[in-house]
Amino acid sequence: MPEQKRDYYEVLGVSKGATDEEIKKAYRKKAKQYHPDLNPGDKTAEAKFKEANEAYEVLSDKDKRARYDQFGHAGVDPNFGAGGPGGGFGGFGGFDMGDIDLGDIFGSFFGGGFGGGSSRARSGPMKGDTLRASVTISFEEAAFGCEKEITLNRTEPCDDCHGTGCAPGTTAEVCPDCHGSGQIRIQRGGGAFTFATTTTCPKCGGKGKIIHQPCKSCGGAGSVRRQRKLTVSIPAGIDNGQAVSLRGQGGAGKNGGPAGDLLISVTVRPHEFFKRDGTSVYLEHPVTFLQATLGAELEIPTIDGKVKWSLPAGTQPGTTFRLRGKGIPSVNGRGRGDQYVTVNVQVPTGLTHEQKEALRAYGEAMGELSPGPMEGVKSFFDKKKKKK
Repeated sequence: MPEQKRDYYEVLGVSKGATDEEIKKAYRKKAKQYHPDLNPGDKTAEAKFKEANEAYEVLSDKDKRARYDQFGHAGVDPNFGAGGPGGGFGGFGGFDMGDIDLGDIFGSFFGGGFGGGSSRARSGPMKGDTLRASVTISFEEAAFGCEKEITLNRTEPCDDCHGTGCAPGTTAEVCPDCHGSGQIRIQRGGGAFTFATTTTCPKCGGKGKIIHQPCKSCGGAGSVRRQRKLTVSIPAGIDNGQAVSLRGQGGAGKNGGPAGDLLISVTVRPHEFFKRDGTSVYLEHPVTFLQATLGAELEIPTIDGKVKWSLPAGTQPGTTFRLRGKGIPSVNGRGRGDQYVTVNVQVPTGLTHEQKEALRAYGEAMGELSPGPMEGVKSFFDKKKKKK
């Protein structure tokens, strides 16, 4: 039993009466949402991307859409209804197939259900492979941008044959069987049920050409594998886990197609003191009991260097203040975030006898010391009650 497919209109999220523009807009949204480059390693997203492509390929074609609206998936997919009751092709009943080229109808799906799609792909221009690399940078490099050198192995056009695969001074022969299309037409059946299919040309292997004198440097492949060092510009404001895309720096294209892209994932090393959330920077800064009580002029570390800050008298532990414009630059170049500094009051330890006596005198002057160890706590709650 063939695999059950979802309705193409449901896949794109449009109604059956949707216009061509509405279908195109819905497809672009789905393609962007589930594109493999934006969802690396996500098999579910990859499946949904293929499903959206399949739906759009049918609904964007006037003839295919008409067949789909009339016969459903059986009208556009050979895997539905083949050999079913009521006729040679299930959903078509006694319809006279005549000399219909089923390869033209079905060949564009799933790599060419009848051989057509995959052959055309191999003989036409193909974009090169997307390559992936990774770099690790410091907190400051992520904030302000930097340049990093990476090493990668990739396929590049052969210098001797310039990507043709032919020895210098020679050219490839157009395949005499398929005439350069990479596919041949085979007619089967007879009478009212004569139909034609397309399949990969066996003579040229679907390439559409025959190389009699292959290039010695690349063996006729048209490309060679090389190790390259590239200098990559990391933009200011990039965050851990984000990626930089370099167009045309991936694998070499085939049959005159463009080179693929290079995706560089970025790992940012944690900082010893700073924490980051988007464009905001967070810092815990220690101050002494005396500084918090009387106020002080502090030097606060920022990613730009130290800045002066006046700590108000009576600052309480855990108080947070903001330094405007001292955060991370926005990766799109629109301003900078802020830095948030939380005051951490340090309690002194290892006091001398004289220092302890001075603190006791301070406590007595403030009314904080009493004969019983719980008296101070009780007086605190009494003050709270009076305020209410």
